[in-house]
Amino acid sequence: MSNVILEKVSRNFGQFVAVNAVDLRVNEGEFVTLLGPSGCGKTTTLRMVAGLEQNTSGRISIGNEVVSDAARGLFVPSERRRLGMVFQSYAIWPHMTVFDNVAYPLRVRRKSASEIRDMVSRALRLVEMEGFADRPAPALSGGQQQRVAIARALVFEPAVLLLDEPLSNLDAKLRLQMGDEFRSIQKRLGMTSLYVTHDQSEAMALSDRVVVMDRGTIQQIGAPEDIYRHPANRVVAAFFGTPNLLEASVESCARIDDRRFQLHVVGKGWRGPCETASEVRPGGTVTVMVRPEDARIAASGGEAGADELTWSGRIAHTIFRGPTRSIIVQTDDGRLNVDAPPFGDYTVGDNVSIVVSQRAAWAVA
Repeated sequence: MSNVILEKVSRNFGQFVAVNAVDLRVNEGEFVTLLGPSGCGKTTTLRMVAGLEQNTSGRISIGNEVVSDAARGLFVPSERRRLGMVFQSYAIWPHMTVFDNVAYPLRVRRKSASEIRDMVSRALRLVEMEGFADRPAPALSGGQQQRVAIARALVFEPAVLLLDEPLSNLDAKLRLQMGDEFRSIQKRLGMTSLYVTHDQSEAMALSDRVVVMDRGTIQQIGAPEDIYRHPANRVVAAFFGTPNLLEASVESCARIDDRRFQLHVVGKGWRGPCETASEVRPGGTVTVMVRPEDARIAASGGEAGADELTWSGRIAHTIFRGPTRSIIVQTDDGRLNVDAPPFGDYTVGDNVSIVVSQRAAWAVA
């Protein structure tokens, strides 16, 4: 196993800055996901680690070896970096059997026939494809092709595994299943992995840490739940799900612990407590994030608790989504979305209150 270290890594295409001064350390055995919208620089970052793109500035190290240093003119080719790679297209060769696809990296490295047989068998066993060794690649389903691509990436025991949206071509149910299976393999092997996706749910389910990128820069790095619950800024908050984002003024600020402050804020037609990561002076403005699943519908006119935020409004629209029902409530501060149980009695036109606890309301500057 090896770690991966990026130090002030940038990539320019003419005047366009695709990746700007990225600092990142992926520890040995860690699963780190680069997450962000299309064009944010995540795939370019992965390709620079892979040696498929050359960084314009900065330094990249894999294990104890510097593989790219723009200032020194050092660039180690991709084939010498001991990396396993799985791409969105899988790149399975249709004229080869499953065995030959997986064996290809070993033949390039001039392994003996007996070594190839043993190593391919072991890799196929890892992805539960040992019974398909002689099958032609075109006869495989999408999920099976994905497993073969992973086996081929693992077969020569690479130092690091790189994956660029490997599940995006699968249907939703299979994508969830294959994501769980891959994470199980990664944990079992302790393989250092750098993964690229634009799917927030996938990133949260698979990762030890998530790196949120936007416009070529890193916005936040952290554990999935921490980033989801405590985004560093409005960009990160807006990227995960469909949160309610409300502007407010700060009335008071008090420290809760080493990581959190309590704010009392006032918005258009509402006021109450929320939490944030850093001190904000009274009179300052913040954006308060309330996720739909953290809000609940209550009867109109109810009293708010000391640790709750409330809004009064009228149900404008409802959408049945199976496990939940989306309730859109028109308030003085605009429309708020609430995820409610699907079996409740919610009628368009009803006057209601929305209630959110202080712990579920997070403010960003």
